[in-house]
Amino acid sequence: MTDIHDRPSASDPATPDPAALHAALRGTLIRAGDAEYDDARALFNGMIDKRPALIARCADVADIMVALQYAREHGLRVAVRGGGHNGGGLGSVDGGLLIDLGDLNGVRVDPQTRTVRVEGGATWGKVDHATHPFGLAVPSGIISTTGVGGLTLGGGLGYLTRRYGLTIDHLLEADVVLADGRQVTASERDHADLYWALRGGGGNFGIVTSFLFRAQPVQTVVGGPTLWPLEMAPQVLRWFQEFIRSAPEGLSGFFALLTVPPGPPFPEALHLQKMCGVVWCYTGPQEQADAVFEPVAAFGPPALHGVHSMPFPALQAAFDGLYAKGSQQYWRADFFRNLDDAAINALCAQGAAMPTWLSTIHLYPVGGAVHRVASDATAWSYRDADFAAVYYGVDPEPAGAGAIRDWSVQTFDALHGHSMGGAYVNFMMDEGQERVQATYQGNYDRLTRVKAKYDPDNVFSVNQNIKPG
Repeated sequence: MTDIHDRPSASDPATPDPAALHAALRGTLIRAGDAEYDDARALFNGMIDKRPALIARCADVADIMVALQYAREHGLRVAVRGGGHNGGGLGSVDGGLLIDLGDLNGVRVDPQTRTVRVEGGATWGKVDHATHPFGLAVPSGIISTTGVGGLTLGGGLGYLTRRYGLTIDHLLEADVVLADGRQVTASERDHADLYWALRGGGGNFGIVTSFLFRAQPVQTVVGGPTLWPLEMAPQVLRWFQEFIRSAPEGLSGFFALLTVPPGPPFPEALHLQKMCGVVWCYTGPQEQADAVFEPVAAFGPPALHGVHSMPFPALQAAFDGLYAKGSQQYWRADFFRNLDDAAINALCAQGAAMPTWLSTIHLYPVGGAVHRVASDATAWSYRDADFAAVYYGVDPEPAGAGAIRDWSVQTFDALHGHSMGGAYVNFMMDEGQERVQATYQGNYDRLTRVKAKYDPDNVFSVNQNIKPG
């Protein structure tokens, strides 16, 4: 068994001769020197610069199969890009072939069965747009520009997690192009081992060309931020972690250490102040919202309680403009159970030291429906966690890359000893094999066996890689 990771790649973007691939594609083949090459290879994270030899912008599943076969025949490493939102830059590869699914972005809703068919290159904004008129939503994340493929294959944490569970808990089946070129459908009935691995195991097992989700009734929510002065952060965090555990599952919200954005809807007096807060999402009965939020509005009291009714897609898209493609970004992450005073103090100290106004720390609650699924029922193994933390350094300017990286790593170093050991795979950079194994805990060995069955040569290695066992 030869790992394709160990094969030579074409370091010169002019080789090998791509004429045959160009002729076989219905979509577009892009090479270095083409007018669109730099735009096509640009990553969501501006800190990472990769130069693939070839970019196949696929028009259909047949294009994906042709491109994959070409890469295997020529010993090219393969990267797969869905929505293109990966913070670690794993949607591209130096000297290899990038298979870009961005043009495969269709969404079809069946309101009778409450199912949604989503192509592999779609973003969650497209899904929200399609499902909202039917009073439905698929549980996803908190940014609508996030790709459906990457978020789903990593697990899927977001506003609806406490009530409905992870995104993967709503995945009914997936169409997958395997390393050997076959397409199969993975579900509880067919290729059940692959179906298990796809639900949290990342892009290790094939190229998912479409997902079939079960949708949930969500339309108008009550949400928005509640903010308190930064000096109250330890007190607020102690209160929040107890409050959210006992709150109705229809209420969720992530704790944040942040700098208030300098624009509406935030009052000018708060602009660019470092503060702490919670961004809420309530999906329960509207007539009960005031009672649910009463203890929130009373705690502190807050400097801002900006909670109101809105369409769910409006909340999902609220931060899209802040975290746009091309900024310098560096992520680190951990899972936690209870945060003791030492962890809270360390977290708040790092919040006070955030190097830029776009940098932030988020603490997402993992509870409710997530806890009712066994840790080995899917590849996503941290079902017993209470919180997922991300330490997110962001700066639009390349000169700030070192500062945000240093702060993110320092925050991780200060908190990791209090954590459960692993991290949400969608919040990780390229951090090495030990971190990948910690992410999957007792599920890792089973994942290596599934990998060996479906991708024995590790063709799909540009990811948080699970090596064939």
